[in-house]
Amino acid sequence: MAFVNENFLGLSSGYLFADIARRVKAFRATHPETKVISLGIGDVTQPLCPAVIQAMHKAVDEMASSSSFRGYGPEQGYDFLREAIAQNDFQERGIPMDTEEIFVNDGAKSDTGNIQELLGQDCIIGVSDPVYPVYIDSNVMAGRAGTKAQDGRWSNILYMPCSDENGFVPSAPKGQHVDVVYLCFPNNPTGAVISREDLERWVQFALENDVLILYDAAYHAYIRDAEIPRSIYEIADARRCAIEFHSYSKTAGFTGVRCGYTIVPKEVTAATHQGERIHLGHLWNRRQCTKFNGTSYISQRAAEAIYTQEGRKQVQATIDYYMDNARRMLDVLRSLDFECYGGENAPYIWMRTPDGMTSWQFFEALLHGAGVVCTPGVGFGPSGEGFVRLTAFGSHENTQEALQRIVDWKNGFSNNN
Repeated sequence: MAFVNENFLGLSSGYLFADIARRVKAFRATHPETKVISLGIGDVTQPLCPAVIQAMHKAVDEMASSSSFRGYGPEQGYDFLREAIAQNDFQERGIPMDTEEIFVNDGAKSDTGNIQELLGQDCIIGVSDPVYPVYIDSNVMAGRAGTKAQDGRWSNILYMPCSDENGFVPSAPKGQHVDVVYLCFPNNPTGAVISREDLERWVQFALENDVLILYDAAYHAYIRDAEIPRSIYEIADARRCAIEFHSYSKTAGFTGVRCGYTIVPKEVTAATHQGERIHLGHLWNRRQCTKFNGTSYISQRAAEAIYTQEGRKQVQATIDYYMDNARRMLDVLRSLDFECYGGENAPYIWMRTPDGMTSWQFFEALLHGAGVVCTPGVGFGPSGEGFVRLTAFGSHENTQEALQRIVDWKNGFSNNN
């Protein structure tokens, strides 16, 4: 008899974005005349830049010839991309980085979930609340989360509330044990960024308490403020306590191409129950060689192209395009007296729902009243209740139309109340 992994049974009945899609589908079925505009799910809309397209065409042509055909590549990634990453994302900013510490992947989502395979079952996990669902769900699947309470919290996960009072940046826990902490900055979903001083405090906490930090930097390219760190490795000694995740999905529009990378420094270790320190880079390399055949050659050539002179300019232009959307959204929403956060160094806006509405109530009201989709904040954790997430990844035209609809709906909503 085959037995099911019962850890999966503890997960929510549906993934957040699948639930949103189901509700939107039902709305479209009953309102076929309404053009629905999504400011919710964070997929990009602008095409790949010309430098990337050219590199992909060239790579495809190489695959058409026996002399240049590529089959299985290195599980860790091709040297040409790892060297470009080390030079452009780290060494140019004064951060030491060895190519052997870089592991190319098919997107940060995979590795932020898979990395927990290196962790013992009895590790206590700390997460910001609200939080990107993958961090929690992957640990639930592994049986590390404990039992689920009625409020949605798991017994073996330490929730670190983030609110406007702390700038949506969690403080290191006091008097509570934790072994592993997930941090994401710029943050998904709140759009918050972390100051150098706050990040230094987290690194110091991790070193003093033997805590492993899993740092998701997938949105680092959207940081506009030069004082905000783009990598945890800008902080002294962070290489001893942190693993960092990067993605080209939102940086270069690779949501359909799939490529990113993970940094596992040579210094970062974890302990056995006998007290032996184990280098996690060695374990991660072993895991990848066993369970991953590498990112496609075509995708890696595409990623390499964003580091060229032309590629950099073109990618930055696309990022500027989305951040212009974020600026417009903040201007309009704040003019309507919505309380908004983020959107200045991140493509996400975290907006408080009006009049005490729950996240899902506001989702339904906005969908039915304006034909606009947002993401309910409660889907990111208990502290997300009373907020919704909006994204700047739409076209200028759709974003402008969505904003005008919100203006019209909000004015009508106010007049009716």
